[in-house]
Amino acid sequence: MSLEDAGFILDLYNRPKFIQFIGNRNLKTVADAENYIQNRFLPQFDRLGYGNYLMITKEGNHKIGGVGIFEREGLDVLDIGFSLLDEFERKGYAYEAASKIKSVGMNDFGLKKISAITTKDNFASQKLIEKLGLQFRKYVTIPDDPEELMYYETE
Repeated sequence: MSLEDAGFILDLYNRPKFIQFIGNRNLKTVADAENYIQNRFLPQFDRLGYGNYLMITKEGNHKIGGVGIFEREGLDVLDIGFSLLDEFERKGYAYEAASKIKSVGMNDFGLKKISAITTKDNFASQKLIEKLGLQFRKYVTIPDDPEELMYYETE
């Protein structure tokens, strides 16, 4: 993700499913999205060499979502995450992208474990996380979010 993706992030992060399952990031303008990218995504890339990537279609190069490996406050193991525009769900894009990111994290960056978190009612994400080979371990809460989340981890 780069600053030029701010308009897309503004759209994606304000979708009802994103807010319901991932959370409200309170992005109201393109400038808010640029600041979010500048302050949340880019520093992790500078520090670790990886982070949040733009998901695009092979045909037409349409921006359809985001996928990445993230440092999350309250989690000891780096977290794989993904989000997709509603109209591109259930087509295999998220699995293909998340599978690739997991492979890059483990093979290219030497990560020994990857985790994932999701809400108890996000059955599509639970299914995808399990398809990626992560297994449910426990329920967790993360700072500034009272909701109990499902925590998954690789072997």
